[in-house]
Amino acid sequence: MSLLAFRDVDSFYGRAQVLRGVSFEIGAGERVAILGRNGVGKTTVVNTFLGIASLGKGEITLAGKPSGRIRNYTAARAGISVVPQGRRIIGALSVKENLVLGSAVDRKGSWTLERVFNLFPILRERQDTSGTALSGGQQQMLAIGRALMANPALLVLDEPSEGLAPVIIDELADVFVRLAGEGTSLLLIEQHISLVRRVAQTYHMLSKGAVVESGTLAELTDEQLKRHVAV
Repeated sequence: MSLLAFRDVDSFYGRAQVLRGVSFEIGAGERVAILGRNGVGKTTVVNTFLGIASLGKGEITLAGKPSGRIRNYTAARAGISVVPQGRRIIGALSVKENLVLGSAVDRKGSWTLERVFNLFPILRERQDTSGTALSGGQQQMLAIGRALMANPALLVLDEPSEGLAPVIIDELADVFVRLAGEGTSLLLIEQHISLVRRVAQTYHMLSKGAVVESGTLAELTDEQLKRHVAV
């Protein structure tokens, strides 16, 4: 079954069209990357199935079902959790409270506070600290942990390497590979080539809001990737 599928999707912010005829899908156990330079529409893919951008044409299915009218909780209830670009940690809440917020959708599964703390021990140590008092890398761990608390079948990662040191990116890559090995599907929206190489198996390349190329990462050289993706 497809966890997320776009079929000939156009999407808009007001009257401004961003996505043009975008089609792709992600099934159980798959690790897919959406690639492209800044401003080509990568984050708009996420915003469209979250209902932030407007669906103008085409169809989006979530967990194999047409999404119909998309609301901000539709994807979460269908088993899709998003780690957003910029993390969006709530500073008025503690680390623990940010994590508990992720479980609000009340979707059954194995992810608990204890399991997140085992995955990211620093969050256990700082659980009573304001979420925004953490370092950038720790905030990204918090954003990932919060998304996992919704017990997703598909984890969407929007520019997870942004602003992070290489050593932290390596640590996160290990986490993503581990999650995939435990059966979580991944959609990685990213420009960092080494992270893409370690995490994703297949890719869709966006340019000017359209998919211009798709395939397996193994088929591409780094030089070919660099033509489309900033390092």
